[in-house]
Amino acid sequence: MAVQKGITHEDIVRDVRAGKIAPIYYLMGDEPYYIDKVSDFIVDAVLKPDEKDFNLDIVYGADVTLNQVIELARAYPMMAERRVVLVREAQAIRSLDGLEQYALHLTPSTVLILCHKNGTLDKRKAAAKAIQQVGVIYESRRLYESQLPAFITGYVRRGRAEIESQAVQMLADHVGADLSRLSAEMDKLLLALPQGQTRITPTMVEELTGVSKEYNNFELQTALAQRNILKAAQIVKYYQGNPRSFALPVTLSGIFTFFSDVMQAFYAPQKNESGIAEWLGKPEWAVRRDVIPALRNYSGVKVMQILSEIRKIDGASKGVGGCKTPPGELLQELIFFILH
Repeated sequence: MAVQKGITHEDIVRDVRAGKIAPIYYLMGDEPYYIDKVSDFIVDAVLKPDEKDFNLDIVYGADVTLNQVIELARAYPMMAERRVVLVREAQAIRSLDGLEQYALHLTPSTVLILCHKNGTLDKRKAAAKAIQQVGVIYESRRLYESQLPAFITGYVRRGRAEIESQAVQMLADHVGADLSRLSAEMDKLLLALPQGQTRITPTMVEELTGVSKEYNNFELQTALAQRNILKAAQIVKYYQGNPRSFALPVTLSGIFTFFSDVMQAFYAPQKNESGIAEWLGKPEWAVRRDVIPALRNYSGVKVMQILSEIRKIDGASKGVGGCKTPPGELLQELIFFILH
């Protein structure tokens, strides 16, 4: 089973469910969430609960050598079709030299899963090439901030519920791209749904996660779109008084993305709501709520200046030019520039 180019966690799940189980899985990358999810899924799919006592070995890279891992993999299953050797924190194993020999002469009844977090296996090495010939190498990459809304809505949908768009943005801004923490927050929200209710609201997010439904990046974007000076000032003041609820890089990223969309909207062939939504690939409600008001309130020249200023503030926040201005003050400076 040769590695598939650009294989996803969905590919692995689909193949395992179809009975296409590889003898070796090397799960690696900077996003631990999918590494844990995929490895747990494979274990549960391969072994029944009553088979795990004798046929599942879980070891940690810092506690074993590769020879010990291979020795476990050479063993045969007891009263089961397969056995599983799961190596967590495989990046801590001193050397993988010799893994290629196991891959060339493996034990067909063993499923060996190596979980390599916060890094990747050099695919030029003999071990990687050997695994590619018989097993699966999967790289789990961190999601971009722009991908979080789709992750959140998909996760909630699999929980047989829905989530309002503002609640999605509140979660994305509050938690960020830590998928393990994000999934835990969503599990909390799903469990808290009253019987018969299937919709997660901003109020629920506010009550259960501590993020304000009134003072957040979603509302800041709307205030800027409408050029609502008072509301924008209130949100900035809230951020300055609650620094733990505010991450300047996330806020800047959201504002930059929004005004980039506004700039693109100036060039939409059809300037109506549906035409701009199709041009931007955005839902009509988002265009109606923020993009259309921004087109009325800002000129193309001003939007270009805003995008340039955001880049300048972003650089300052990272210490460019020796800047030591606190994040809250940098945001205040940017918002003043945008609105005046």
